[in-house]
This record gives sequence, structure tokens and C-alpha cells, in this order.
Amino acid sequence: MSEQRFPRVRAYVSLTKPRIVELLLVTTVPAMMLAEGGLPSPWLMAVVLVGGSLAAGGSSAINCYLDRDIDPLMGRTSRRPLVTHTIAPRNALIFGLILAVVATALMTAFTNPLAAGLTVAAIVYYDLIYTAWLKRTTKHNTFWGGVCGAMPVLIGWAAVAGTLAPLAWLLFGVVFFWQMPHFYALAIKFKDDYARAGIPMLPVVATPMHVARDAVIYSWLTVAVSLAAWPLGMSTIYGIPALICGGMFILEAHGLYSRTKLGEPVKPMRLFHWSTAYLTIVFVAAAVDVFI
Repeated sequence: MSEQRFPRVRAYVSLTKPRIVELLLVTTVPAMMLAEGGLPSPWLMAVVLVGGSLAAGGSSAINCYLDRDIDPLMGRTSRRPLVTHTIAPRNALIFGLILAVVATALMTAFTNPLAAGLTVAAIVYYDLIYTAWLKRTTKHNTFWGGVCGAMPVLIGWAAVAGTLAPLAWLLFGVVFFWQMPHFYALAIKFKDDYARAGIPMLPVVATPMHVARDAVIYSWLTVAVSLAAWPLGMSTIYGIPALICGGMFILEAHGLYSRTKLGEPVKPMRLFHWSTAYLTIVFVAAAVDVFI
């Protein structure tokens, strides 16, 4: 019995896309610490982390339900539980909705109206506006999808402060602009997948040089916004890592551009992996900065 149950449990967990949840939490905790000017109450942090994880996981499960028609067409999504029929579509939808409702209830009961409202807005935006509409209709889908990806920063800040300060918006901007080079790199690697599924990701509908140029532009914007946060109460403990890692991030984006221009192998996953490291380092530095 247990042999049959545990694979099903793992399938449900995979619907929540745990790696995305982890990345979102990396930005949420430092935002909460900066809003508090120290360590927030353990209870509030637990509520926001659990609520945020459930919200992100529920959104991802609903995303899998909405994308069940295109996931079989793409290699990287062809083993998702709905494609392999491990979980019925109706069950996946119910699971996602339950997680979203529980997340909303937690945030409403134990934080404040602004944080709870932003949580609901993030869920609705990701599933109904991005997944069901923009992802399938515009080459700017990654840009507009960046809104929901950066929302955890605002949610974490709002849960502590009840308002949104300029620094919160700058940190939102870092995550927002960062998503373009990050996901453009992934879309370059899986360009054929997206083309088969009819998804107009930028690498599918634009020239390689166009995509590489945009990756460079948004990497510069990411670093510029991260450095704009430096004077707003941040010390060199944040500023130096942001500057050094930002420079390396920009260099990697320019490397992708140069390889594209020269007709060499683009190696987009170099930018993808480095962008993940960059975001983690910058937000960890922001958290450490609070205490020193």
C-alpha cells in the first residue's frame, strides 16, 4: 500500500514546483528582515513562509492544470504528473485551489490586509493573467510574468510593515528585471519545445541577436536597481557583493551576446545558473547587512 501511496505523494509535491518555491523564499526572508530592521517574530516568519510556500505551490499546481494541453509537447515538461496520468487533471486543480485558499486564509488571519491582498493578487495574476493569457499570446510574456515572480518581496515586506517603502520597490525591481535574462537563457535552450507548443517565447519569435541584446539590457537594469538600493540604509556588506556579483552577471550576459554574434555555441545555461547564484548572493547579503 505504501509503495503505491508514496509515488502519488511525490507527484503532488512535484506539482508545486519546489525549486521555484525555494527561489521565492530566498527573496522573501531578506525583505522581511529589512522591513523589520532585524529579525521579525518567529511566528510571523513562519506564517509568511508557510503561506508563501502554499500560495506558490498552489499557483504552480493550477499552472500544471492549465498547461496540461501543451506540457506533453515539450521535453522538459513531458514527465509532469498530469502528462503521465499519475494525477487526474481535476484532482490537480482541486489540490491547487485548496493550497491557494489555505494560503490566503493564513495570510488574512495572521498578517495584514496588504500582505493578504498581494498574495491573492499574485495567485490570480500568475494563473489567470500570465499562464492562461499572456504566456500564450505575446512575446513579452516573460516581461509581464516577471510581476508575479517578484511579488514575494512585496508580500514579505508588507507582512512586517503593513506598507511598502521605496526600498521594497527597489528589491521588487531587482527580481523583476532579473527574470528576463534568467528565463531568456532557459527559453533559448528549450526554444524547440516552446515552438512545438506554440508558445511565443522571445527566442521562438525573435532573432538570436535580439534575445541576446535584451538579456544584456535587463542584466544592466537588474544591477543598476540593486545598486540604487545601496544608499537606502544598506552598507558595504550588501553593496560590495551586489557590485561584484552584478559585474559578473553582466559579463556573463555579454558573453552570451558575444557568442551569439560570432555564431559560436551560445551556452545559455551558463547565464541561467549564474543568474540564480547572483540573486541568491545579493539577497543573502541584504539579510546579513541587517545584523552587521
